[in-house]
Amino acid sequence: MTMTTATPDNSQAKRNVAVLVAAQAILGAQMPMLFIVGGLAGQSLATNPCLATLPISLIVLGSMLAATPVSAIMQRWGRRAGFLVGATAGACGGVVGAYGLYLGSFPIFLLGSLLTGIYMSAHGFYRFAAADTASDEFRPKAISYVMAGGLAAAIIGPQIVKLTSTAYVIPFLGTYLAVIAVNVVGSVLFFFLDIPTPEKPKEDAPKGRTRLEMLRTPRIAVAIICAMVSYALMNLVMTSTPLAVVGCGFSANDAADVVTSHVLAMYVPSFFTGQLIARFGVEKIVALGLAILAAAGVVALQGVELGNFFVALILLGIGWNFGFIGATTMLAASHDVNERGRMQGLNDLLVFGGVTLASLASGGLMNCSGGSPIEGWTAVNLAMIPLLTLAGGALLWLVLKPSDAETA
Repeated sequence: MTMTTATPDNSQAKRNVAVLVAAQAILGAQMPMLFIVGGLAGQSLATNPCLATLPISLIVLGSMLAATPVSAIMQRWGRRAGFLVGATAGACGGVVGAYGLYLGSFPIFLLGSLLTGIYMSAHGFYRFAAADTASDEFRPKAISYVMAGGLAAAIIGPQIVKLTSTAYVIPFLGTYLAVIAVNVVGSVLFFFLDIPTPEKPKEDAPKGRTRLEMLRTPRIAVAIICAMVSYALMNLVMTSTPLAVVGCGFSANDAADVVTSHVLAMYVPSFFTGQLIARFGVEKIVALGLAILAAAGVVALQGVELGNFFVALILLGIGWNFGFIGATTMLAASHDVNERGRMQGLNDLLVFGGVTLASLASGGLMNCSGGSPIEGWTAVNLAMIPLLTLAGGALLWLVLKPSDAETA
């Protein structure tokens, strides 16, 4: 008698992935929009050029601060509730940001950025939501497909910037008004999401590991470190890119095109990243991502021709994709359902904490570490070295450590 293995039914997971891909494409478009114009708008409002990228830093800071509350909302009321909170905050951030530009007030503009960070935090949970109803076999593909939705966002966002950045007398005001519309339209998608709200655990149900116990698990610790470094380095360089491109004599449209190529590179590999992980193993794909991030820095240091910016930012996007999706997959397979709220909130708190520091450092390195944009751009890319060393060392340690010592 021949034994056959039943194929898991992923129909519900596939429906949810389709919704999340659409959300990534529409709502996600606001992220390249804001990263293109945030530093340029900040530079026009701030009295100190070292603070030019502070609006972007405040977005990331807001995301870090919101990670644990947003995760708790999703754990108690479900993914839909958390995503709607994020879209509402994104619209409010657009309103306040537009008002700050209208008044010429840097503090009000920064407040809008902080509110936008709540959306960015919720946006980060799309990848985890994709895994909620997926089988073990489909999980890495589900995560990868949702991240691939950013491909459309990479095209939509910068094109909206080109259409809106000079639509009004006040530069970039139209872009922030467009952000409001993106959130309002995109929020409708979440009513089609079908992810069960986690059941409230019974008194005698397993509580799972504490946050400290999970952080002590080698595989979880390394996954978080690699996710932090991949995202932080991507943000460090991308935040400075519009300032560097314009500072080196190119136009704002050139900067938008470079960022477009970068965001495309962030998400195009997602069509096959899941398959690569399934075939070669997550550790090898994360290592490849870190190596490509290093290559991006090498290319950037070769010169400031427009071609260098394009190649460096494309490599930066591919490296982020492999490193971040790989680390997310590693983490998603390393904790139980009853640990999900604690682990995912803690992960994003730490990841976006690192990204916040990188974003803050980006403006200072770019505008205040030398006498010219070229010197600032060089400093930004040299700053990648210690973080890549940390992540690479942690991953190598995990691969070489005896498997029987793992406590996952």
